[in-house]
Amino acid sequence: MSTAGQQADPRVRPRVNPWAALVPLCVGFFLIMMDITIVNVAIPAMLSDLDADLNQMTWVNSVYLLTYAVPLLVAGRLGDRFGRKTMFLTGLAVFTLASLWCGLADNAAMLIAARAVQGLGAAAMAPQTMALVTTLFPANKVGAALGVWGAVAGLASTVGPLLGGFLVAGAGWEWIFLVNVPIGIAGIVLALRLLPDGLPRHSRSFDIGGTLLSGLGLLALVFGLQNGQHFGWGTVVGPVTVPALMVAGVLLLAVFVVQQRRNSREPLMPLALYRRRNFSAGVVAAAAVGFAVTGLFLPLMLYLQSVMELSPQQAGMLLVPTAVSSGLVGPYAGALSDRISGKWVVLAGFLVFAAGLVLLVAVMEPGGSPWPVGVALFVCGLGTGASFAPLAHVATSGMPPELMGAASGLYNSLRQVGCVVGSAAVGVLLQARISASVPGGAASAGSELAPANASSAFHAGLADAAGTTLLLPVAVLLLGSVACLVMRSRTAAETERPAAPVQESRKGSEKHLS
Repeated sequence: MSTAGQQADPRVRPRVNPWAALVPLCVGFFLIMMDITIVNVAIPAMLSDLDADLNQMTWVNSVYLLTYAVPLLVAGRLGDRFGRKTMFLTGLAVFTLASLWCGLADNAAMLIAARAVQGLGAAAMAPQTMALVTTLFPANKVGAALGVWGAVAGLASTVGPLLGGFLVAGAGWEWIFLVNVPIGIAGIVLALRLLPDGLPRHSRSFDIGGTLLSGLGLLALVFGLQNGQHFGWGTVVGPVTVPALMVAGVLLLAVFVVQQRRNSREPLMPLALYRRRNFSAGVVAAAAVGFAVTGLFLPLMLYLQSVMELSPQQAGMLLVPTAVSSGLVGPYAGALSDRISGKWVVLAGFLVFAAGLVLLVAVMEPGGSPWPVGVALFVCGLGTGASFAPLAHVATSGMPPELMGAASGLYNSLRQVGCVVGSAAVGVLLQARISASVPGGAASAGSELAPANASSAFHAGLADAAGTTLLLPVAVLLLGSVACLVMRSRTAAETERPAAPVQESRKGSEKHLS
């Protein structure tokens, strides 16, 4: 390792290339986001091969989201304490090994356990990726870097179902997990080589009380939201009900906030974060876009596969326009947010995303062509790409380095809670709309129309239910747009902030990034 007396050693790089360091961060974040969506297309195959029931397969998805969402706040603070590179490498190693375990699982219980560990690895990684990006780059380059980071996230979310469909059909469901292993190993090698050692903040103490309160509160709330529909919003076990769990979660989180206010030493969630207007508005907007992105998929897949009668692979192919447009616009939107006030870029992204959803609702008709759906999804991708990265930039711009880990953990945590709320709310509304639209149409068709017309009425009811449900994410995006308007414009001082110093090793002298 380098020391102050060895600075002339030619093997030690005098400067670190932040764009090179961005590569392993994007690899890790790609794996996190892809594994949220890739499992859905493999559920029928896993049901058969593992001799499992639908409830168990639901938990294969739920447990990953649960163990990913709940520890995010703690993971961000651990990055401050032990070093972001260390936490990122630990999370990526755990995620990669858990992916191998998932691929080798020969029963549902083992697969669920492996997915839980995989979620913990994802939680350890996610806050570090955002915190490292915002500290490795100077302020006038952060937007462009986050644009790449955001484009990777959007690409991964839409590539998941497409890649999953081909892997399941060609190699078996195990490969939706095993494909992570070589990618994860490559990410670890790149991280060891390209990520600089950060400047870990050695806390005087660790907030054990805050960790327990936030963890238990989020666990109860997220579990209730995520699995409420499965339990019919009633009894989970014994006297424990879904509403009781959710109320308990809210109360625990309220106690957590009070405890954080009284903690004058080292709070897990410094309340000073909320005195920053852009951060407060940014986390609200992040939850809104998380709600909309997650809420899009269930009604869309119902329409594509049950109304248009496309195969899972064909339905996945229709998501390509979203991935393409999001991937293309993300870096440009991020770079634009470096030059003008990012709030306007984010606001434009929210409005374009909402417009794409409205267009999608308009073309959701029985017997419709895939082409208008593809155009609408292309517009949606433009909106997500234009909002995702600049939003993270605006929310954390000017954040003191010692608060970046906590800010990244909280930002990602609330965005993920927005995803869970979106999934739950859209699921409930879709079920209600199907009950209202489909039976009535089918009943009238059965008494008055020919069987072919009965089928048409059934499809019409499903299309109406799916389209009406998508108006909920539109409404949430419009609320998120109000949060964008609340944000303030970035100051010149923030724009000119240099990159944070890093060191080549804990004993080495500090080097400023290029």
